[in-house]
Formats: sequence, C-alpha cells, structure tokens
Amino acid sequence: MAKIIIILIIAAILENMGVVFIKGGLNQINLPGPVTASAIVQVVQTGFTNHKIILGVALEAAFFGCFLYLLSQRDVSLIWPLTSIGFIVGTLAAKFILDESVSGVRWAGVILITLGAFLTSYSEAIKNKTGPPPGSTIMAVPPAGGRQGSVPD
Repeated sequence: MAKIIIILIIAAILENMGVVFIKGGLNQINLPGPVTASAIVQVVQTGFTNHKIILGVALEAAFFGCFLYLLSQRDVSLIWPLTSIGFIVGTLAAKFILDESVSGVRWAGVILITLGAFLTSYSEAIKNKTGPPPGSTIMAVPPAGGRQGSVPD
C-alpha cells in the first residue's frame, strides 16, 4: 500500500502543477469577453503556442499515466477517492503559487474531502487484514465431465 500512496502523491503533484501552469498560461492569454465559437477557436490556437499551457498539458498527461497504473493495481473504489489528496496540493498551490485567497471554509472542505479519502483507504486496510467476511463460502469448480459431490445411483 505504501507504493500506491507514493505514486498517488507524485500523481497529485503532477496533476496540480499541471493545473497551475495551465492557469498561468491562461492568465497570459488575452481572453475574449463573450463566449462564441470563434472566441473558443482563438483561445485554443493561442493556447497551442503558450509554453505554460503546453507544459501544463504535459504534466496532466503524466498524471494520467500514473492514474492508469494505479487503476491497474487496485480497485476504482479505492483509487478514485484517494485522488482527492490532490485537493490539498491544489489548494496549497493556489495559495502560494497563484497567490489566491483561500478562506477557512474552503480549507474545511478540503479537510473533509481528505478525511473521506482516509476512511476509504482505511477500509482497504481492514479488508486486507481480515480476509473474506465471516460466513462467506468458497465455491469449488466441479471437475470436468461430472457434477461435484454427486452420489452414484
């Protein structure tokens, strides 16, 4: 589980640094006022030449690679909630890199989300320690050509 957590933390850093670079690149682009098809095309074209946006997208792609690895190793019901650890990294990046104001209510939300992620990972630890639930049976596969447990007539 430690390897999964380390990769998850690396993935969270990659994802949130990608978001920070994309936001920084968007701040450099002269965004048009009303949202129209031509305005969207203009933003996309400008974004393709902005180094911060390109780096941000590359970091997001690296995050996605880590995410694919994590999903190949564990259940979605474990990995997806644990990605909420990225909320801590993202909020810290917003405060200290983008110089955003983060209120106490937002921090409380981040803490609640992270607590939920902790409970999810804790449930995985409990599952691994206890084995199958009490009363569960393991079904044997019947041998080829006959029924299991059949009695001759």
